[in-house]
Amino acid sequence: MRRPHRSHDSKSELGDDHETGPVRLSLGTRMRNYFLAGLVIAAPISITIYLTWSFVNLIDKWFKPLVPARYNPETYLPFSVPGVGLIFAIMMITLLGFLAANFFGRSIVSYGEMLVHRTPLISTIYKALKQIFETAVAQGQTSFKHVGLIEYPREGLHAIVFIATSTKGEVAHLLGGEEESYSVFLPTTPNPTSGFLLFVPKADVKLLTMSVEDAAKMVISAGLVAPEFQPIVEKLAQGETTVPTETKKAPALEPTDG
Repeated sequence: MRRPHRSHDSKSELGDDHETGPVRLSLGTRMRNYFLAGLVIAAPISITIYLTWSFVNLIDKWFKPLVPARYNPETYLPFSVPGVGLIFAIMMITLLGFLAANFFGRSIVSYGEMLVHRTPLISTIYKALKQIFETAVAQGQTSFKHVGLIEYPREGLHAIVFIATSTKGEVAHLLGGEEESYSVFLPTTPNPTSGFLLFVPKADVKLLTMSVEDAAKMVISAGLVAPEFQPIVEKLAQGETTVPTETKKAPALEPTDG
């Protein structure tokens, strides 16, 4: 039986398939890839542990001398116990906050701040530091609850925004009332802690179902990390009867207390 004749085209096709197959990496390339993968895992963990350990040692250095000897475990142990100063500092700060919460404590704090405000240079430093810490604490106690899309920086381009609340106050009055617009935060990539405060008509905001955490990951990764999305049709096919309501109608948002 004669074998079928292979044409030149068939050989070229086989050759093309062979060339487009999996490419074997050299040992040096694989070792480099393994090193980079290990670096991505080890570097954040190592730096976090180092900074945490350095912070604990710094607080211990400041507050350990203030701990009474009878309450210091190192008095009874032959080795140093890290974190004693940090625990003592947390207790002292908590006690200070408790005292400042009552009328007597508030009076003392107000009198102390009055003296500081009358002191040149020191008052400027104190006001700046107080504003920084008040802002940091306020951001830690509040969080965004909704994520949306707006057309930015021009029509046809979209950007992720974190929705804070319905616009209030004088701005809301000028824009037509609280029910007309959102106060949104437009984060920058890859640092979502900086960005722009925008007041956007509710009709121009497309609400998303993804969580704020997933949206933040997407912003930080510049779009490389995207949350999974299951369309409504797939949910219905799996027997799920609850379907999200139409998001064109903007819900009324209230400020979050954390």
